[in-house]
Amino acid sequence: MIKAERINVEDAYRKVQAKEALLVCGYNDQEKFKTMRLEGAISYGEFESRLPEISRDQEIIFYCA
Repeated sequence: MIKAERINVEDAYRKVQAKEALLVCGYNDQEKFKTMRLEGAISYGEFESRLPEISRDQEIIFYCA
């Protein structure tokens, strides 16, 4: 079973910058994504479309505000 864990902002930023994790905005609505987008993040829709090519070992960080 995969366990979801909370991480702090600094760790999330470091992991995304080092390309150790994929940052995904948890909103499915494009307008909310545009408003709430963080540097390096992809939209939920893009995440869904890329899901078949994402490794099962890839760390994924979801966020919403």
